Amino acid sequence: MDTQRLLTSLSNKILIQFAVVIVATLALIGFNYDVVYPFYFDNRLTDTGIVINSAILLLLLIGLGNILWLLLRYRREESAIAAFIANVESLRPEPTDGLPSDSIIARRHWTMHSIQQSHGTIDHAALSAMLNADEATHFGLIRFINNILILTGVFGTIVSLSIALIGASDVLENAISATGMGLVIHGMSTALSTTITAIVCYVFFGYTYQRLTDAQTNLISGVEQVTTSYLIPRFQIQTDNVLYDFTGLLQSLQGLVDQLQSSQRGFEATQDQLAETITSYREKVDDLDHRLDTIVGHLRSGFRLRDDE
Repeated sequence: MDTQRLLTSLSNKILIQFAVVIVATLALIGFNYDVVYPFYFDNRLTDTGIVINSAILLLLLIGLGNILWLLLRYRREESAIAAFIANVESLRPEPTDGLPSDSIIARRHWTMHSIQQSHGTIDHAALSAMLNADEATHFGLIRFINNILILTGVFGTIVSLSIALIGASDVLENAISATGMGLVIHGMSTALSTTITAIVCYVFFGYTYQRLTDAQTNLISGVEQVTTSYLIPRFQIQTDNVLYDFTGLLQSLQGLVDQLQSSQRGFEATQDQLAETITSYREKVDDLDHRLDTIVGHLRSGFRLRDDE
């Protein structure tokens, strides 16, 4: 089925892209190490830049770790959907055999089964809305990091410009103050480095976040497609299905009525034949009685018997 192939290929594609982007980024940093290291670590008078950049990278790593965990979870859910489809198409009595009990498709199957057992009406739209709401709760930390990541660069810029202003103040107080001029240069450099770090991290994180959203959309779409194609016909009686089944029943009854009418005509023909046989038998019996009377009369005449003998 296309759903099974689509789910598996998209999940693996996103994970491969995730790994390729990380490896390419690390390789790029390693290749330009001679440029990156002095930009971030040389000629620093304070640890402000290292602290802010480290905070930005820490937020990025936390967000990427959460994204990676969700991607692996979605791949597991997609594998469960593929196994469910295989069980249904192989006509297994229980389609959730071999599936994790906490998987989305297994919980959807259990929910619809419970609704059917309680004679309730299955609302597919409500089930879909609940699934979307439940999955949205897993994105809280990721959305938070995505929203504040770019702001950390702005924060670093403001702090660094404050340091530069302090250095500028010293320069104005002492025209030959090397320390003040160093603070100005350090503050401007730190502002630039934190801004670049935040922008690069934001772009990288935004891409992975978008791909995670694609994986979530694809998963939910697969669950709803399986629900529509397999679960609803299994657990819910539709009006159209009832009319279709009732039409088939009427057609079967019509065929049965035709057979009964044909049998009735056969019975009537048999009855007519039986009546003709009985009439013929009665005629033959009457003829036999007449012949017996004739024989008796001849015997009496031949033996010269009286009528009472």
